[in-house]
Amino acid sequence: MRHSSVDGQYLLQKFPGKGGWTYAEIPEIAQNKNNPFGWVKVKGSIDGFELNNYKLMPMGNGQLFLPVKASIRKAIKKSAGDSVHIILTLDESPLELPQEMIDCFDIASPDLLEAFYKHSEGERKYYLDWIYDAKKEETKAERIIKLIQLLENEIQKS
Repeated sequence: MRHSSVDGQYLLQKFPGKGGWTYAEIPEIAQNKNNPFGWVKVKGSIDGFELNNYKLMPMGNGQLFLPVKASIRKAIKKSAGDSVHIILTLDESPLELPQEMIDCFDIASPDLLEAFYKHSEGERKYYLDWIYDAKKEETKAERIIKLIQLLENEIQKS
């Protein structure tokens, strides 16, 4: 049986090819069929570096992996081939909608917030991650507009 938490040593690996992600395979946690792509939201640490609101990603073979961003690798001074101590538990805290998103929804239409909350938590998380993973404020604004348009279309169809 696969557990909902881990505490142990893991090997940092790298997917082959240019731009391949550095990751640690986490076989103890099973995919969540209710979330997009089977993602699992976790919190914990990697070599003492705190991880909050983080997600395990599917490898395509039924296993999940913890992506380890360059900023984290730099902070913990580790790279592919190194062993790291990972502590993870499922993060079941409710998804919080940033105030700026609530404000954008209110400005565009009072019905948008309700339409957004009709989506599953996994879908809402997907949209928020997509918006806030943007590297530039301009891209973030464009993505917010796209989400608003999507929600407006959903409202019109209902």
